[in-house]
Amino acid sequence: MPPADLLHRGEHTLTVCNSCRYCEQYCAVFPAMERRLTFSDADLVYLGNLCHNCGECLYACQYAPPHEFGIDVPRTMAELRLHSYEEDCWPRPLARAFRRQGALTSLVLAAGFSAILFAATVQLNPSALSPGRTDAEFYAVVPHGVMVAVFGAVGGFVALALGVSVWRYWRRISPRGTPGPTPRALARAVRDALTLRHLHASGPDCVSAEEARAPWRRWWHHATLGGFLLCFASTSVAAVYHAAFGWEAPHPYTSLPVLLGTAGGVGLVLGPAGQWWLRRRRDPALADPAQQGLDASLLVLLWLTSATGLLLLALRARTVMGPLLLVHLGVVLALFVTLPYGKFVHGFYRLAALVKDAAERDADGSV
Repeated sequence: MPPADLLHRGEHTLTVCNSCRYCEQYCAVFPAMERRLTFSDADLVYLGNLCHNCGECLYACQYAPPHEFGIDVPRTMAELRLHSYEEDCWPRPLARAFRRQGALTSLVLAAGFSAILFAATVQLNPSALSPGRTDAEFYAVVPHGVMVAVFGAVGGFVALALGVSVWRYWRRISPRGTPGPTPRALARAVRDALTLRHLHASGPDCVSAEEARAPWRRWWHHATLGGFLLCFASTSVAAVYHAAFGWEAPHPYTSLPVLLGTAGGVGLVLGPAGQWWLRRRRDPALADPAQQGLDASLLVLLWLTSATGLLLLALRARTVMGPLLLVHLGVVLALFVTLPYGKFVHGFYRLAALVKDAAERDADGSV
C-alpha cells in the first residue's frame, strides 16, 4: 500500500478535481474520477496508472502550486504509479530494484553479463574468439542449445514475474463485484494503448512546457513500441525458421527475420534516443524526480540492445563478430532481468487500467 501521506494527498487532489471538473475533457482519468464520489486506495492506484502524464491539467489548474491547495495531478499520479509497481511486483523483495536503477546501473549490469559471457566462452570454447574468424556463424561462438537454455530460463522467469505482477495489480483495482471486461472493452483498450490516444490531451501535439506543444513525445513512443514489437516478431520468425525448417542463423539480409529485426532496431535506436532528448527538455514539474533513474535505465538498455544488434548485423562477417555477439547478448540479458522491475511494467499496468476504464464505460453506457 502506498504511504499514508501519498494516499491522503491523492484523495485530496482528486476530491478537489472532482469538485472543479474543469479538465474533464483532457483524458480518461477525469471521467473515471467523476464516476466515483470517494476514492479508495485501489481507486487511487487505478487512476494513477490510467494517467498518461500528458501534463495539460497542471497548466490548466487554478489550484496548482503555488496555490495553497497545491494540486499537482501529474506528480501525484506518477508517485502512485511507482508505488503500484513496487507493491505488486513478484517476488516482492525485489521491489527495491525500482528505486535503484539508473543509466549507470544499466551500463554496469550490461558490462557484468558481457564479462561473464566472455569468461565462459574463453574457458569452454576459446576458438570461438579466434581473430581469423569471418564465417558469421553465431552458433559457433555460443551454441544454439546454450543460447536457448540461458535465454529460455531467463525469459520464462521474466514472463512469470510480469504475469504475477499484472495479475496482482488487476486483482487490486478490480475487486469482486466490479464490471468485468467484455470483448468490446478489450478491443477498445488495446486500440487506445497502441494509438497512444491519451498521451496528449487534445489535437496531435503533446505538451512539454506551458504553451509549448509538439508531436515528438508521441512519435518517440510509437518508434519505441513499434521497434520492440518488430524485434519480437523477428525473433519469433527466426525461431520458427529454426524449429520448423532447420534454417539456422545468420539469415540472408533479405530474409524476413533480418528485415523485421532491422526495422525494429532502427525504431529502438530512434525512439529511446528521442525520449532521452525530450526528457531533458520537458518541464521538470511534469515528472517525479524519484523516477528519473527508472526511466533512464530502460531507455539506455533498449538503445544499447538495438545499437549492438544493428552493429552485429552489419559486421557479422568480420573478425569482430564473436566479441560483438557476446556484448550484444550481455546487454540483452541485462534488459531481460530488469524488465519486471523497471519502467517496462508501466505498459502492462496502463493497459490493465485502460481495460478497466473501457469496462466501466461499457457498464454505464458511456461513449
